[in-house]
Amino acid sequence: MLRLKTALACGAAAILMVAASPARAAGNCADLVNLKIPASEIGLPSGGATITSAQMGTVPADPLKPSATRDYCKVQGAVLPTDLNAPPVNFEVNLPADWNHKAVQYGGGGANGVLITGLAALRDARRDTPVPVARGFATWGTDAGHDNKKLPHSRAFALNDESLVNMAYAAYKKTHDVGVRIVRAFYDSAPAKIYFFGGSEGGREALMMAQRFPTDFDGIVSVVPVVNYTGGNLARAKLVQLQQEGGWINPAKVDLIHNAVNAACDKLDGLEDGVISAYEKCLSVFDVGTLRCPNGVDTGDTCLSDKQIEADRLVHRPYVYPFAMKDGVTAFPGWTYGNEVQPGGMVDTITGKEAPQFPIANEKTQSVAWVNADGFVRYFFARDPKFNPSQFSVEKFAVRIKEISEMFDTTDPDLSAYLARGGKLILKGNGADYQRSVLQEIDYYKSVVARMGQDRVDQFMRFYVTPGVNHPGNGVMRDGKAVPAKVDLLGALDAWVDSGKGPDTLMQVSQQEQAPFATIASRPMCRYPLSPRYDGHGDPSQAASFICAKQ
Repeated sequence: MLRLKTALACGAAAILMVAASPARAAGNCADLVNLKIPASEIGLPSGGATITSAQMGTVPADPLKPSATRDYCKVQGAVLPTDLNAPPVNFEVNLPADWNHKAVQYGGGGANGVLITGLAALRDARRDTPVPVARGFATWGTDAGHDNKKLPHSRAFALNDESLVNMAYAAYKKTHDVGVRIVRAFYDSAPAKIYFFGGSEGGREALMMAQRFPTDFDGIVSVVPVVNYTGGNLARAKLVQLQQEGGWINPAKVDLIHNAVNAACDKLDGLEDGVISAYEKCLSVFDVGTLRCPNGVDTGDTCLSDKQIEADRLVHRPYVYPFAMKDGVTAFPGWTYGNEVQPGGMVDTITGKEAPQFPIANEKTQSVAWVNADGFVRYFFARDPKFNPSQFSVEKFAVRIKEISEMFDTTDPDLSAYLARGGKLILKGNGADYQRSVLQEIDYYKSVVARMGQDRVDQFMRFYVTPGVNHPGNGVMRDGKAVPAKVDLLGALDAWVDSGKGPDTLMQVSQQEQAPFATIASRPMCRYPLSPRYDGHGDPSQAASFICAKQ
């Protein structure tokens, strides 16, 4: 067991790492509109890239000093397609006036289709941490090769082959190559280090870069990635069919499940606070069958019918595929328990405020699971916008499903090429995430260890889990306070790449929303398979009162 060391309780000043000798621009920002990037300088097939605008701007320099700003050159453009019917890959590159010789590529989110500017705060970042451009990093992002405002549905891009491949992996490689070329043109120097930072869909993109383009990045942060991209949506589609057959669990019954889960699992980590840190152990401790109605027939909100129990077990147990997916993966691992009734919990993402409908009249009443499965079945698998997902059969669409798995899934356990180039990888999951499951990261991490060995994995990979928080990284404890979940992962990655010494236990905090962003509470962010356990006597709001222990 590892006790959190006081040295880990670092302040914001320790994480604002900027190169001692910043680089100045060798060229003029406005002149970049004349830059033409031929297809030969982009590593995947394209029509070359053009710059549509280049102008100076400012960003806040420091959240603690609202009046201070940093200058940067904002460059926007597009990578042209080879298929004239496919949309371009739009991008934005930001070039700070005081450059630290490094770059950060941002990942996208959801169905993408929105330009990622590279100017926003990173996922889970501390509130007192300046954005990367203000820290001296050149940054860039992309819309992944489609514009949702121009589509009848956010998944309709999948009807075009080039657009689909761009979403799967190609857009991020193209944007990387263009970003590096623009940096070279502006500073007369390529980045010394390049990082990729993404969460959710962007986390999938991050893992894809390590697996498919291992020589492009020196460091990668992947937060709550959609590892089993295909299998997760197959499980959701199956769940919807069960829900339409009497298995829908209404919000009152979700509350029933939540209370039973807390009664069984909250105390497993030594502290009854509404945070289930023993998120894996809970799956074997809690049995939803204890909530069964007499004779398995629905008699109201105080129990679950047999169909509802079947649906809950589909959610929380592995969903076995009828055939193997990419890399021989045979099942989607299911979801953990915890955080069922909070925003982004089981109602919002799995069951919905109303039973699943087709066609969907109001997405606000439907679960994220159904909205996603509806789009995937119609546009990815059937490629027919009029197809009714309730008629979907995995076996009937086996060939197409395997094609999507090969394009999108990030389940390749062999990261030897990334290790060989000296790359570093921080992988992070959330223990109460019903939108995508932390069990995906656990299965993937174990597969990498099984393939490469623990000693080799420890040279380049760190895996952390934050218990008690949902997909966006939010959670509320029993006392109404936020679960500590803010951490500077870019700073941790950058320090690892520069020093060669990998991080161990990190510290997460909850902070006031307004400056000076005082820390309200802190907890250790433990390396998997360890998780926070209360020591039994300290202040529960202090990280020093917890140890990192096995569940």
